Amino acid sequence: MKSGSFKKIIRIWVFLGLCFTAWLLYSMQAHGVDEDDLKSDTQVSVRDMDDFIHFSPAKNSPEVLMFYPGALVAPEAYVPLCHKLAENGIETYLIKMPWRQAKYGYKKIKDLGLLKDKNKKYLLAGHSQGAKMVAQFVHENPGQIDKAILLATTHPRDIDISNTTTKMLKIYGDRDGVADEKDVIANKNKLPVSTHFVKIEGANHSQFGYYGFQLGDRSSGIPREQQQQITLSTMLQFIQK
Repeated sequence: MKSGSFKKIIRIWVFLGLCFTAWLLYSMQAHGVDEDDLKSDTQVSVRDMDDFIHFSPAKNSPEVLMFYPGALVAPEAYVPLCHKLAENGIETYLIKMPWRQAKYGYKKIKDLGLLKDKNKKYLLAGHSQGAKMVAQFVHENPGQIDKAILLATTHPRDIDISNTTTKMLKIYGDRDGVADEKDVIANKNKLPVSTHFVKIEGANHSQFGYYGFQLGDRSSGIPREQQQQITLSTMLQFIQK
């Protein structure tokens, strides 16, 4: 092969690599989020801080929920869900992770002093890698989290939290190409027997947030808004039970 042809092939591969990286970065950005969800109103006070976005309901809440985003996903992609939780009376912290990786920041809720009020019930929720690190936090901090919610994850895979006293909810979709249904069920024995499993028909991985199509995912069978509403109502039933 002539050196000129080889250089041309290298340039093409570099160009394709840059295009793929650009697409990946764009896909993981928040899309379709109503700007009003990041503004305070009569129902919810919103504070966008360096380490989290805080959604505080007008009435004092006995429950405090902290949400871990999925890997590489912009935290703003979960603003609609978190804002609606606050509208329903749940004080909510959307945690911003270092390099958008929950595995590097899942301990932040302790470091930031968000678990200090003994009069509150603390809930921890997360999507994808965020859900994995929710399980990890529960494993490492027994007795600190009252309830935990795992969205679209096959975890826990590498740890066993079947003896935890934390009440657990796992929500997954039958169209999820990243956290496949059979793998979700395969690790069921590593969760407490009381864990509540909810399958959303037609739900895929990406539509648990407001961001682009994720590599490896499948097309959804229901609109994003419907998947979000089912997720919200399932979470509220579990929290308020």
